Amino acid sequence: MDTLNDILTGAHEAPCLSLYQPTHRSHPDNRQDAIRFRNLVRTLEESLRRDHAGRDAAALLAPFHALADDERFWNHALDGLAVLGAPGVFRVYRLQRPVGELAVVADTFHVKPLLRILQSADRYQVLGLSRQEVKLFEGNRDALDEIDLDAAVPRTPGEALEGERKQPHVSVWTYRAGTAGPQAGAGVQHGQGGEKSVEVERDTEKFFRAVDRAVLERHSRPSGLPLLLAALPEHHGLFRRLSRNPFLLGEAIDIHPDALSREMLRERAWRMLEPHYLARLAGLVEMFGAARSRELGTDELEEVAEGAAAGRVATLLLQAERKDPAVDDRLDDLGELALRNGGQVVIVPAARMPTRTGLAAIYRF
Repeated sequence: MDTLNDILTGAHEAPCLSLYQPTHRSHPDNRQDAIRFRNLVRTLEESLRRDHAGRDAAALLAPFHALADDERFWNHALDGLAVLGAPGVFRVYRLQRPVGELAVVADTFHVKPLLRILQSADRYQVLGLSRQEVKLFEGNRDALDEIDLDAAVPRTPGEALEGERKQPHVSVWTYRAGTAGPQAGAGVQHGQGGEKSVEVERDTEKFFRAVDRAVLERHSRPSGLPLLLAALPEHHGLFRRLSRNPFLLGEAIDIHPDALSREMLRERAWRMLEPHYLARLAGLVEMFGAARSRELGTDELEEVAEGAAAGRVATLLLQAERKDPAVDDRLDDLGELALRNGGQVVIVPAARMPTRTGLAAIYRF
């Protein structure tokens, strides 16, 4: 999944189409989701023809129509949907929290609903691993869902080893003492007989190493989310010895995900993640207090706006679930501005916020 920074800082040609809607996970609630999506696409089309008559509306809307016709996609919806499109750009986000309906065409993408969800501090990933396959899940305190692996991540040992197995096989012969050459019937090829288990271990190492490398590059590093390993106990040590993923947590679930219901897996994962989540929030609050004591932090909206515009904001804490839509809108504007200028934005529950204004900024200088 692209980060908000990718969407905000990328050079996207206008017009930019942004569509949001709530979706449903199960039948019969999900029967109307695709219909509502098509209605919102019609809204985008009307806006394009009215305000951007010179643009090729059909080309811009083609991927939206294709998504509307993808029955499998609508049968595997989550709680919300965000779709962003522009010339040469089409991004689909299945969200684990609902969003309000919106369809807008503008010079830039409308990302405020994504800001609230993708920058929440309770998000994490779970890597399900065995000798035969790999799965990746993403969740928060309330939900956990399997996500589509990037094409670069090998799903099975066969995918990881396909290239190596195409190499020519080399036989290794043993020599019997007192003879001049290899003995018929004395040759032993690696991977046969008693060495079969050695070959299996080597293949497992290659698979785990390939998975670790690809998950880091294609999922952990782009998202920045903590990663929890779920695997049989005998696989933990080998994977950790091979892993170079700094986002991998020390705790682990000592069972393969297939042995648990999705809700049981979420419960076990969140029990392990919650202390890290609370420690992270406490650390951010402490950092803000220290920064404010040195006049490098503030909770005043206008001061934060000036600092964000100047690129001074390193970290911006925004309160979740405020009751004033007008204030929320201004806070989200500041969050978007801070992200555009290289800052970090973290959505914090009200009980953990160190201020009463709904925001807390830590400056770089």
